[in-house]
Amino acid sequence: MNPDLASARADLKQRFRADGGCSIRPDDTASRPDATAWACLALAQDKIADPRVQGARDFLAAGQAEDGRISMLAEAADVFWPTALAILAWSGSAAHGPARQRAVQFLLAVTGRHYPRRQAAPAAHDTELRGWPWVGGTHSWVEPTAMAMMALTLCGQAEHERVHEAGRMLLNRQLPDGGWNYGNTAVYGTVLHPLPQCTGVALAALAGRVARPIVQKSIAYLQGQAARLRTPLSLAWVLLGLGAWGQRPAGASAWLGESLGRQDRYGAYDTEALSLLCLASSATADWLVNDPAH
Repeated sequence: MNPDLASARADLKQRFRADGGCSIRPDDTASRPDATAWACLALAQDKIADPRVQGARDFLAAGQAEDGRISMLAEAADVFWPTALAILAWSGSAAHGPARQRAVQFLLAVTGRHYPRRQAAPAAHDTELRGWPWVGGTHSWVEPTAMAMMALTLCGQAEHERVHEAGRMLLNRQLPDGGWNYGNTAVYGTVLHPLPQCTGVALAALAGRVARPIVQKSIAYLQGQAARLRTPLSLAWVLLGLGAWGQRPAGASAWLGESLGRQDRYGAYDTEALSLLCLASSATADWLVNDPAH
C-alpha cells in the first residue's frame, strides 16, 4: 500500500471514540454520523475485519430515529442527509439489515420541496422533478440526490420510480457543456459553471443507468480537470466519478499521494476528505457494488 494511504488509514483509526463513532477532526471528542459513515466505508475496504467497522455501524444504528432517518444532530431532525451514508455504511452487514431497511423506506418516502416552474422563474431547471434535499422542507440538490440514488441502488431499489425520477432530475441539472454544480443550470439567463466534486458525485450515481453519450461531455469535463486538482474532495470525487465509467486516469495514484502530502502544509484533512481519498485509491468502487445482504 502507498505509504501516504497507509498513514491516512492509520489516522482514520485514531479518530474513533469510545461510543463507536468517529469525529470529523482528529482533535474533536464528539462523534458525528457523517464522519462515522465515511470512515466505516474506508476501513471496510480492508480484507481483515476491523472491529471499528462494527462499532461504527452500531453507532449509526443507535442514532436512528423511529422513522428510519439518520440526522446530523438529535435536535436537528430535518438535517437527515446522512441517512444515505448510513445505508452505504451498513452494506454487507446482515446484523444491520433491519436498520438499513428502515432507512431505505424513509428515503423512498421523503423528497425535497417541489413546485411547478413559473414562466418568469429565475432558475432554468425543472423544479417539479423530485430528488432529495440536504435538509427537510427544502429543494432537491445534486449531491444529496446522487448519494441517495447510490444508497438505494446498493440495496436493490435501482428500478424504484423514485430512483428513476431522481436520475431524470440529475440529467435535467446537467449543464449544457457538461458537468454539474450544486444544482442550478442557469439563473436569470446566465449559464452557471460546473464543479468537479458535484460532477463526480453525479456521474457515480448515473453509472449503469444512462448511455455514455448522454454524459460524455461531463466525463470529458472531469478528464480535463483531473490532472490539475489536488484538493481532497474534488480529486476524490473526480476519480470516483471517472472510475465509475471505466475512465480512471493513469496518474491517479500519484495525485492521491500529492494530495495527502499537502496535509503537512495545510493541516489534517477532515474525516470525510480523508475517507474519500482512501476510497478513491481503489481502482474499483467496491462500496458501490450491489449489496447481497439487502
